[in-house]
Amino acid sequence: MKVELVTTLKRKATKILQDLHTSKEPVLITEHGQQSAYLVDDYDYEMMQKRMPILEGIAKGEQVIRNDDVLTNLQAKAKMDKWLK
Repeated sequence: MKVELVTTLKRKATKILQDLHTSKEPVLITEHGQQSAYLVDDYDYEMMQKRMPILEGIAKGEQVIRNDDVLTNLQAKAKMDKWLK
């Protein structure tokens, strides 16, 4: 991953953006020696936003399994039958 200082970003924003669009590699922006932000391509950002609900659903499902709050197939079908009538 490419790392740039915030002052470099201020001076060379156009070049950094051009490189970002070409390489599709995120750029870590540092400020006072600390991580401050990530600069990502707009397409990659949009894809991350679309994936987020899916990942959140998976995380919720994993939590349900860890809590042993699951239903058998027959229990799930019985519960769904009540809703579908």
